[in-house]
Amino acid sequence: MKRTLKEYLLITLKGIGMGAADVVPGVSGGTIAFITGIYKELIDSIKSINISALKLLLKGDIKLFWKAINGTFLLSIITGIGISIFSLAKIMKYLLENQPILIWSFFFGLIVASILYIAKEIKKWKVGTIISLLLGMITAYWITVISPAEANATNWYILLSGSIAICAMILPGISGSFILVLLGMYKFILGAVSDLNISILAIFLFGALIGIIAFSNLLSWLLKKYYDLTIALLTGFMAGSLNKVWPWKEAINNISSQNELSLLMEKNILPSRYAEITGNDSMWLLAIILAVFGFSIIFIAERHIKKKQVNN
Repeated sequence: MKRTLKEYLLITLKGIGMGAADVVPGVSGGTIAFITGIYKELIDSIKSINISALKLLLKGDIKLFWKAINGTFLLSIITGIGISIFSLAKIMKYLLENQPILIWSFFFGLIVASILYIAKEIKKWKVGTIISLLLGMITAYWITVISPAEANATNWYILLSGSIAICAMILPGISGSFILVLLGMYKFILGAVSDLNISILAIFLFGALIGIIAFSNLLSWLLKKYYDLTIALLTGFMAGSLNKVWPWKEAINNISSQNELSLLMEKNILPSRYAEITGNDSMWLLAIILAVFGFSIIFIAERHIKKKQVNN
């Protein structure tokens, strides 16, 4: 597919959005890819990195290899994700620690709108589709409430974490960062990114490369053979994940340890209850504004995409 430089810059911006989402536990870069219209091309491009393409590379036919894997598209996405992760890691860490209600409110609105947007992609609602939706919701909700593992800095565990987290990162609704929280590796990997620990990042990225190539083939096959069921499952994932991104929470213990239990041992409460506990009710209006803003972004983007398709 031939694209202009302007179009590739736009894809890079979408990659930046994906990277920003992937840094936040509870928000998926796959969601951003889906709502910006590049999800299927992303999965198919990753899937194209196979034995046939690698043979072209080994033969020295770099031009054909690059074309076979949709290289410029993937490079634009990876560049955007990289820019976002390395520039936003410290900012996101600061916001999550100091303004959690505001950032979660924005993403809550974004995800609610994304659920409605993606659900519209389902062509026919049948019993199987509804079961798939419910299965996705239950699975995602269960993931958000199970206890996290302890951090493990051994090479094999870093490799495994990369392989599992990357699969979640390309699934709308399932956050790769949150999977890292459950594996006990979120702060460890975020610290490696902030400190530019090349050895740890290299192992993690190698694991991610293995995981994403293997998983993209399965996901691409599911989208082609069972489109409605797969979209319903992904929609359910997103709906179930809302439990994690609800802005107002009450701590139910005082545990503070290296394994990130403090991120999980909370329960969702109403804004009024939060104001009662903290004595601070000045933030709810701004939080609602940010949630509405996040919600609106999806439909503004949808209108822009439709308008562009009509003009073309």
